Amino acid sequence: MGATAHKATQSTRPADVERGWYVVDATDQVLGRLATQIATVLRGKHRPIFTPHVDTGEYVVVVNAEKVKLTGNKLRDKKYYRHSGYKGSLKETTAEKLLAGPHADRVVRKAVEGMLPKNALGRQMASKLKVYAGPDHPHASQKPEEMKLG
Repeated sequence: MGATAHKATQSTRPADVERGWYVVDATDQVLGRLATQIATVLRGKHRPIFTPHVDTGEYVVVVNAEKVKLTGNKLRDKKYYRHSGYKGSLKETTAEKLLAGPHADRVVRKAVEGMLPKNALGRQMASKLKVYAGPDHPHASQKPEEMKLG
């Protein structure tokens, strides 16, 4: 019998991951299409070292979240809910009110979080998402690269 080469699947360890920073301008971007691309980078699926059980993603900074675009009647019809935990305290608001108010970043944040895994790993990935309603962000010292969309 001849010697056979041992083939082993390489699995990335958390210590092996080097994270980069990306900045995305959400101005006039369609919300769902933007969110899928951000979720892909947060999850790390764009990298050859992707491992499903390890957070191999990168940091993403989203600016101008208040200028994101929703198609069709979603601006008026899409509803967002929050609940404090007390009986009868379910609050409902539309995407239009949310984008016009002080928490415009929640529209993009909720869209991306809905595309991440619903477990501790997904929450860890979501913590690498930084969303700002306006054009300014405090992450200039990390030297984020412009993320190419589309």
